[in-house]
Amino acid sequence: MTRATGRWPKADPDSGVEDATLLILEWLGEQGVGAMIRVDAERIRDGRPAWTFAAGGGPLLEGMRADGRSVTECIGGALLKLREAGLDVPF
Repeated sequence: MTRATGRWPKADPDSGVEDATLLILEWLGEQGVGAMIRVDAERIRDGRPAWTFAAGGGPLLEGMRADGRSVTECIGGALLKLREAGLDVPF
């Protein structure tokens, strides 16, 4: 068994945004934004985009949602929408 070296892993910029997802959620919470990401098994079975990101509160004037067929697509779309809403997400 390995010992934990810290609370959060360091994001690897070459491995994709999915590695930074928890860091993004934590940062949003620190800004007063409630956020979540989920996967819907029923939508997977139906061949629809199964990943959903939702956020609201804090500096967001209204809630927002982004969907995707993969966690990368979902979070990538969410980051674009968050930046359009004026949040400069540092990841």
